[in-house]
Amino acid sequence: MNPLNGYRLMWIMVMFDLPVITDNERKSASGFRNFLLDEGFEMSQYSVYLRFIGERDKLKPYVQRIKTHVPDSGDVTILFFTDRQFAESVFICNRKLQKTEKKPVQLMLF
Repeated sequence: MNPLNGYRLMWIMVMFDLPVITDNERKSASGFRNFLLDEGFEMSQYSVYLRFIGERDKLKPYVQRIKTHVPDSGDVTILFFTDRQFAESVFICNRKLQKTEKKPVQLMLF
């Protein structure tokens, strides 16, 4: 089986709804967004972040790090899907169909 099979390569999506009423809540929400960016996630929408993970066994460490940085209040959802599923996504911006973002180039070292 091809090790770079689109059914084995994974994406992770983090979606969140965090309170931003008080200064502390805004600081906490901003800190969580910055953490995701530092971890290599890209913003898809304001509260939706995506990252190409590669192989499935790399998911668990990301989930553990995210769990430790989740603010005290609010909702955070983590979704996983294959590269093949991501390739079938439909993106519409200003009523115009957008091309699916290209997956990052992965290097294999032997």
